[in-house]
Amino acid sequence: MISQIATDRPSERPPRRRPHYAWVVATVAFLALVGAAGFRAAPSILIDPLHEDFGWSRASISSAVSINLVLYGLTSPFAAALMERFGMRRVVASALLLVAAGSGLTVFMTTQWQLVLLWGVLVGLGTGSMALAFVATVVDRWFVARRGLVTGILTAGGAAGQLVFLPILAMVSEHYTWRAVALTVAFAALAVVPLVLLCLRNTPAEAGTVPYGAGPGYVPTAPAATPARGGAAGRALTVLATAARTRVFWLLAGTFAICGASTNGLVGTHFVPAAHDHGMPTTAAAGLLAVIGIFDVVGTIASGWFTDRFDARKLLGTYYLLRGVSLVFLPILFAETVHPPMIAFIIFYGLDWVATVPPTVALCRKYFGADSPIVFGWVLASHQIGAGVVAFLAGLVRDRFGGYDAAFFIAGALCAIAAVMSLAIVGRSAAPDAVTCAPGPGAH
Repeated sequence: MISQIATDRPSERPPRRRPHYAWVVATVAFLALVGAAGFRAAPSILIDPLHEDFGWSRASISSAVSINLVLYGLTSPFAAALMERFGMRRVVASALLLVAAGSGLTVFMTTQWQLVLLWGVLVGLGTGSMALAFVATVVDRWFVARRGLVTGILTAGGAAGQLVFLPILAMVSEHYTWRAVALTVAFAALAVVPLVLLCLRNTPAEAGTVPYGAGPGYVPTAPAATPARGGAAGRALTVLATAARTRVFWLLAGTFAICGASTNGLVGTHFVPAAHDHGMPTTAAAGLLAVIGIFDVVGTIASGWFTDRFDARKLLGTYYLLRGVSLVFLPILFAETVHPPMIAFIIFYGLDWVATVPPTVALCRKYFGADSPIVFGWVLASHQIGAGVVAFLAGLVRDRFGGYDAAFFIAGALCAIAAVMSLAIVGRSAAPDAVTCAPGPGAH
C-alpha cells in the first residue's frame, strides 16, 4: 500500500508551466534595443572631442546627428513593412550589423563628409530599422493582454541602453580617445546579433503557439497583404496615404515631433555640452544623463501600466505639460557641481522622457487597427524629424549666442502646445482585432 501511494504521488503534482514564448521574444527585443542604444548615448559625449580633434564646428557635427535622427525616423515605417514581408529576425539582425559598421568605421574617418555618411546615414538606417516601430510590431504580433505594459518595458530598452552605455562611454572617452568609444558601440551591437538569430521568432505560429493573453476562441488577424508592386515601400506609402487623410494622424505626428525635439534632439544631444559650458565635468554630466535613463525606465513602464487603464489623450497632455515646465527651468539649474535642484530636475524629467510612447502607440492602435505598426512608424518619423531639426538648430544657437538657454525656453513652449494638441485627438476608432482577450491556455 505504501509503495502504491509513493508511486501515485508524482502524478498528483501539476506539470510546470513554461513561460509563454512571447516573453522570450520580448526579452530578445529588449536586449536588441539596448545593444543599438549605445550609439544614442555617443553623440552627446563625442561632440566636444570631435570639435577638439578635427576643429569642426558644433553645428557641423550636430548636422551629422540631425541626419541620423531624421533617417532613424524615416526608415522606421519602411522597416515595419519589411518586417511584414521578410520577418523581424532578418531585419533586426541586419540593422544591428549596420549600426556596428557605421560606428566602427568612424575610427578611419578624416573628413566631415565621412562623419555624415557613417554617423548620419549608416547608423541612422540601422537604428531606424529597429526603432519603436519594431516595438509596436512585437507587441501587436505577440501580445493580446498587457500590451501597454510590454510597450513601456520595450521602450525602456533604449533608456536602459543609455543607462548602461553613458557612464562607460564617458570614462572610455576620458581615459582613451573618442575612437575607443566608437569601437565599444560597434562591439555592443555585434554582441546581440547571435541572440537575435537564435531566439527571435517572427510570429507566434512560427513558435507553435498563440499570442500571450489570447483566449480559447482566438482567431488570428489576417496580415495585411503587401502590394505586389513596390513591395515593402509600396505598403508603407499606401498606409501613409490613407492615414494622412485623417486629423488624428496629423495631431499624433505633430505632438510626437515636439516630443523628439524636446528629448533626443535637445537634451539627448546637447545636455552634456550645455552642462560642460557651465564648468561641469563631462563625466558628471554624462552621469546625470544616465540617471535620466534610470528614471525613464521607471516612468515608461509606469506609463504603460497607466495606458492600460486611463485615457491615453489625457496622459499625453499631462506628460507634455510637465516636460515643458521642467525645460523652462533647466537653464538656471546648470552649475559647476551637481546640486539638489538639478537632481530634482533629472528625476522629474527622467520620469517623463519617453513616457509618451505607450499612449501614442495605444492611440495608433485605436484609430488605425492592423495598420498601426506602420502608422506608428510614420508618427515616429515625425518624432525624429523634430529631433533632427532641433539637434542642428540648438548647435547653431550655441555657436551664435554662446549658450543654449533660448533653445530650452523654446522647447518648453512647444511642449505646452503639444499638451493642447493631445487633448484634441478625437476620431472614429478602427475595428477591433479579431481576438478574444479572456485568459486562456496561452496566457501564463
